[in-house]
Amino acid sequence: MTAFRFSLRASLAAGLVAAAGIAAAQPTQPAVQPGAPAPAVFPMTDTALRPQARPVPPRGPAAAGPVIAAGPAAAMPAPMAAPMPPQPVFMAQASVSGTLARWLTNPNGEADGLLLDNGTQVNFPPHLSADLTALVQAGDRVEVTGWRAGDGQAVQAQQIAAKGRAVVDTPPNPGAVPPAPRAMGALAAMNAGGRIARLLTTGRGDTNGVLLEDGTVVRFPPHVGRMIAGLLQPGAPLYVQGWGTRSNLGTALEATRLGATPQSLQDVLAGPVSGPVDLPRPGAPRRPV
Repeated sequence: MTAFRFSLRASLAAGLVAAAGIAAAQPTQPAVQPGAPAPAVFPMTDTALRPQARPVPPRGPAAAGPVIAAGPAAAMPAPMAAPMPPQPVFMAQASVSGTLARWLTNPNGEADGLLLDNGTQVNFPPHLSADLTALVQAGDRVEVTGWRAGDGQAVQAQQIAAKGRAVVDTPPNPGAVPPAPRAMGALAAMNAGGRIARLLTTGRGDTNGVLLEDGTVVRFPPHVGRMIAGLLQPGAPLYVQGWGTRSNLGTALEATRLGATPQSLQDVLAGPVSGPVDLPRPGAPRRPV
């Protein structure tokens, strides 16, 4: 019995020694402090053990320079397209002469252009209106020098000469006192209609008005002229409502509504007063609605 007990104790002691050896062989896990995040566990996989391919540097002249280790391909930004520059308008010097056939007026009652008997349109700034209309009358011969767009017909005048005198569009001197504002005619609600005798253009060649067969000048901005280009044909009917003046130089209005018939008028510009306006017959007072 004594021998049996001794053998049992020896077996138990050997087992404890073996367990202690196994425990000592295991890596010791660091103690996790309360509230601290749990340590990350990185599982070992075949991919982690698999040898990674190394980039092969290019041979030849392209190999010059540092070799950059391969990594995830970086997305290269697409090249930004350069903005299209505005298309320039070629302006050429021009000299024309002829007999004054008629003045072209703006809605304020000032002359800002003329037509020669050969059909040439001449534009000039309206601040020259008083000097030119005092110098030249219909039937007088004039000499014009200025500029014209390569594909345009109108001449932007720099100088208009007649009867041995010349009116020159001279820019103001730097620092000069600006001239006093010119007196403008009172705008009245007007209607006009008839067939188009000719188109009126700027010095750049943009359509900005028409001359009707009865002599009425209808004005609108160039962007409106592009919008209604289908209506603007010589000989085509055009009906308009707008605001303008009548004077001894002629009749002109700025169109706010226009169309091919009186029943098809479309709004193109706002009137000179706030809110919609019911345009009455010529000569009648305007009435906001």
